Amino acid sequence: MNFLKYLKSKQFFKQLGMLFIFIFLVLYSLSVWLNKLTKHNDKIEVPDLQKLTVEKVATVLKELDLRYEVVDSSSYNPNYPQKSVISQTPDMNSFVKKNRKIYITLNPSNYRSVQIQEFYGKTKNEVIAQLRSAGFEIGRILFIPDIGRNVVRRLNSNGVNLKEGDMLEKHSEIDVILGNGKGN
Repeated sequence: MNFLKYLKSKQFFKQLGMLFIFIFLVLYSLSVWLNKLTKHNDKIEVPDLQKLTVEKVATVLKELDLRYEVVDSSSYNPNYPQKSVISQTPDMNSFVKKNRKIYITLNPSNYRSVQIQEFYGKTKNEVIAQLRSAGFEIGRILFIPDIGRNVVRRLNSNGVNLKEGDMLEKHSEIDVILGNGKGN
């Protein structure tokens, strides 16, 4: 009975009010402290780094108090200058905090070289599929006197006869020389 009487007293409501005020002050202080600690409203807009050189990227990002790291340089894109940025993370126009690292992918100097696989004596379709899957472009299809019809006898690129094991830049054009099936 005394407990119920206490719950209805002014002293109980006074202490309950002070508890709510204390909890509010603690939560408010915590919120203000976290906003300052995490720099809640300090945002930097990420610039467009596409087609810039690494040196220019370093200058631009240093001015904005941002850092960068080169992630990958393996996929050559002929539409971009050599050793320029072809992609970035986070994307341009995103917002980041000071000292954030921007990851960039650079365009290599050229296509990588690919090895010519065994081709002599294989069929036209087999060799053409093999060359395309390796990343080469098919140039002219030429025929020479040979007993084997549509059998590959030579590969040629820029006037040079290729042999198994030769290295050639990806996307190079290769002419395929086939037998005509007549033997003379």
